[in-house]
Amino acid sequence: MQILLADDHPLFREGVKPVLLKLDAQVEILEAIDYPSAYAITAQHTEMDLALLDLNMPGGTGIEGITQFRARFPHIPLIVLSAADRPDEVRQVLAAGAMGYISKASAPAVILLAMHLVLAGGVYAPPELLSAQSVAPILHPVSPSGPRLASLTERQLEVLRLMGQGMSNRQIAEAFHLTEGTVKIHVTAVLRALDASNRTEAVLVAQKAGLA
Repeated sequence: MQILLADDHPLFREGVKPVLLKLDAQVEILEAIDYPSAYAITAQHTEMDLALLDLNMPGGTGIEGITQFRARFPHIPLIVLSAADRPDEVRQVLAAGAMGYISKASAPAVILLAMHLVLAGGVYAPPELLSAQSVAPILHPVSPSGPRLASLTERQLEVLRLMGQGMSNRQIAEAFHLTEGTVKIHVTAVLRALDASNRTEAVLVAQKAGLA
């Protein structure tokens, strides 16, 4: 699993690393210190599984930086890390395309939970900052085009392809040199994106949508 950790404070990056290492037995952490370096590193590692970006870093102005990252790398799940705790800012971040918003004051268990949720295709927002009414339109947008095929990452598309070949989670894990736990997270994300209840249904939906 490959994760981008972008923050201009070295101490914060060091504090978050142990949490990231709990996601998978084999986690590669790519570090960036500002928005330009985050863009450059991501361009070199377009198959990364997750990006964690500080909202306010050199080279970007908050929402503008997030918007540019999403425009350049729309297939990479993005979580924003921020010391701010304003509900309006959380809504703006999610509306800009981030799949999660984590307060820097959050406990390690909360950060880990949020990352698992996003990797599985969900969206995380601090419940203490947003009411269900204010966040629902952002977290559950209505898409007239049906399944969220565009939300699948390149790795998830590869997993879907091997699912179509009838491979088990263990076989897929061996093919990509991943753990079964990581593969399960990707499979869950695929099922959610295709609105499928099982692997067979997901493959059929993908075939109908024209995905080889």
